[in-house]
Amino acid sequence: MQLHTLTLRELHELLTTKQISSVELTQATLQRTHEVDSKLKSYVTIADDVALEQAKQADERIAKGDVTPLTGIPFAMKDAISTRGVRTTCSSKILENYVPQYNATVTQKLADSGAVLLGKTNMDEFGMGSSCENSAFFNTHNPWDLDRVPGGSSGGAAAAMSAGLCGFSIGEDTGGSVRMPAGFCNVTGIKPTYGRVSRYGLIALVSSFDSIGPMTRDAYDCATVLEAIAGNDEHDSTTYNAPVPQYTQHINKSVKGMKLGIPKEYFVAGMEAGVESAIQEAIRQFEKLGMEVHEVSLPNTKYALPVYYLLLFAEASSNLARMDGTRFGLSVADDAKEILDIYLQTRRVGFGDEVKRRIMLGAYALSAGYYDAYYLKAQKVRTLLRRDFESALSSVDILLAPTCPTTAFKLGEKTSDPLSMYLSDIYVVATNPAGVPSLAVPAGFSNNMPVGMQLIGKHLNEQTLFQVGHAYQQATDWHKILPAIT
Repeated sequence: MQLHTLTLRELHELLTTKQISSVELTQATLQRTHEVDSKLKSYVTIADDVALEQAKQADERIAKGDVTPLTGIPFAMKDAISTRGVRTTCSSKILENYVPQYNATVTQKLADSGAVLLGKTNMDEFGMGSSCENSAFFNTHNPWDLDRVPGGSSGGAAAAMSAGLCGFSIGEDTGGSVRMPAGFCNVTGIKPTYGRVSRYGLIALVSSFDSIGPMTRDAYDCATVLEAIAGNDEHDSTTYNAPVPQYTQHINKSVKGMKLGIPKEYFVAGMEAGVESAIQEAIRQFEKLGMEVHEVSLPNTKYALPVYYLLLFAEASSNLARMDGTRFGLSVADDAKEILDIYLQTRRVGFGDEVKRRIMLGAYALSAGYYDAYYLKAQKVRTLLRRDFESALSSVDILLAPTCPTTAFKLGEKTSDPLSMYLSDIYVVATNPAGVPSLAVPAGFSNNMPVGMQLIGKHLNEQTLFQVGHAYQQATDWHKILPAIT
């Protein structure tokens, strides 16, 4: 039995019927991880001892009948989310030896559910990147082609999930950082409504965009994990004080008669031919399922990328001010004569080039004389982006778009051209300023590389995303195709 190919539902069935124990499942997953990850480089930290202890506790729960859908199942966590006693680095030298003294709310909820933490996955440093090439430690490789990127910034989480090095993974999406790598690696991943999942314990990149979300084999499993981690949190005032639906109970409802919106601004020249062909075939599949297809418009889409990056630079420069060498993390004070010397020396050594670039651009956008021209104007256009989605979704149930105009690109292909790298985010960034949820679903292949599509819904309407995504996956097998990496 190849445990690494199974869904959460299948693993749950094996565990609850005592065909396998959590310890056995965890040992098998760890063994595969140690064998395969030398090629993939998806993990920054593999916590064998922690995982096996949690697996023993999970088996004790199962023996008592105290079981949730995630009890005993091993998972991987993006290295930006705090895990008590387990190193949390954000893939940065400045936090290389940082070990949190507390759990993020998401970490604690998963612990309460009985899930088993395997380790922390590689990412672009502080989430700044689209390819997982900005990690201070090493590049992560795409399991479908080791010469290609897995996407970013949650590239390690997507690669680990795709290659079967965990039962599910937890990523974080600031501007496509779950959906883009999910598309590149042929897994399912969701960026929930902003505020649906607590950000407490997440090392922030852009506090008004960041959204923690799971990556899994399919939409049903994604709904299962989101049920476990979503909800109001007294530690995070931006979370919704609204009950979390039981997504999986209604996921099998028919989509016949529902309206599917196709934003015309997302289907323009420059898209890879194989990607466009796969997305058009997906649209035809939805028509076969009985959905009505309508063209809609998101007229301010052309401003989404500059608005996203302006706000990102500004908020990131503010959030990273705490990394100063005096409170936690790396501290370099060689011949320091005053506090400013410690700041400068620590950041010069601790931050990578992309982080430095974004801090400088953010400080510039927030500086006197430029605040109104850049940051304030970007916030006003952000409101227009949100209104675009509200208007489009008032006439249809859901929107469909690609996750990226191309499949995964070669390692090193775009590292010397930051603007080209930024443009790869063009289809995924708009939903974050707008705060709406978006589900990435495998939609086929182009030149033997996965193609991802995203389904975009109304605020707090993840239920519809799962319903439509599940219906598509019941009619297609793209999500069942696994990479051949061994």
